[in-house]
Amino acid sequence: MSKLRIRYAKRGRLRFTSHRDLARAFERALRRAGIPVAHSQGFSPHPKISWAGAVPTGAASEAEYVEVQLVERVDPELVRARLDAALPAGFDLVEAVEADSGTLSDRLEVSRWRIELPEVSVLDLRAAVARLMAAETAEVERMTKNGRRTFDARAAVVHVEAHEHTSARAELYGPNVDTVSNQQSHCDARVDDWPKDREPYGILVAVVRQATPVVRPDDVLSALRVVADLAPPAFATATRTEQGRLDDSGGLADPLAQDRAAAGARRGEPAAG
Repeated sequence: MSKLRIRYAKRGRLRFTSHRDLARAFERALRRAGIPVAHSQGFSPHPKISWAGAVPTGAASEAEYVEVQLVERVDPELVRARLDAALPAGFDLVEAVEADSGTLSDRLEVSRWRIELPEVSVLDLRAAVARLMAAETAEVERMTKNGRRTFDARAAVVHVEAHEHTSARAELYGPNVDTVSNQQSHCDARVDDWPKDREPYGILVAVVRQATPVVRPDDVLSALRVVADLAPPAFATATRTEQGRLDDSGGLADPLAQDRAAAGARRGEPAAG
């Protein structure tokens, strides 16, 4: 048997689709693409698919992960291409690798979020961010299936920065942003249903630990409201751009790097770096 780890993106208007609906679409795509998926035993066998968390409904993502158990070894890129062709637009498979040892969820310690806040100036946002980072706690409330819950959102926030939207793309993605965007890579969330003539506004970039309870983008905005009385509009848009472990430089380590290196070693390729 073989296990594949797949990175996928949730883009554009598909961000309004629930995780349950995405999972159903993925299972249908596996059948249409003829992927030899392993199934559980018992009266009602189901495909062996493991989702590593889920982005909240309403948020986009460029870095979601899923594991699929196969009954035989298949070229990961072939699986990715066939599945990608069978999935709806906006549910885009970025990469597939054969799983090495270890647990994928253990490599997903933090998330980097990009939160666009139309009608919020970057000066106001930077002032609010400074107050949040200086605060010891930021108690926020969220309605859950068990009722309203209060928790400290500040404890999960590793780092937050405020950018101005006219320069944020270059600051966040580097000098080759236009070339990369044309290739429809992970640099562009492609929120294509927004007006294109908005005034300058602030963009929040937050690195958040994936603790329990999970602190979501709206919880970070609630924390800004608590500590700085910043009340962003309801149409703020969040995109998860990365997941991984924090490295020594404060960046996020690619969770598939170990699997990619192991696959290269099996093919006799020299180690990277």
